[in-house]
Amino acid sequence: MQRIGRVLHISPNSNIILKAENLPRIRDEVVDEKHTPIGTVFDIFGSISSPYISVRSEMKAPETLINRVLYAIPSRKSKRVKRRRRR
Repeated sequence: MQRIGRVLHISPNSNIILKAENLPRIRDEVVDEKHTPIGTVFDIFGSISSPYISVRSEMKAPETLINRVLYAIPSRKSKRVKRRRRR
């Protein structure tokens, strides 16, 4: 579990916007301090020196998360399937 940042606000399309402390990967699961599922990392944007994270929420009332710290659970890498070349 990796601390990813503090919730700043909720966007008009109900995405949760965080100020990034540590960068997660896209599609990592996001939880709170009690390991309650919040959503998944949808986008990382902003400048390289101070990025922001957008989390697609699975909650009905994401406004309750403002000023709370969220954490990411890294997704497992899926094995790539090598395809054979046609001859």
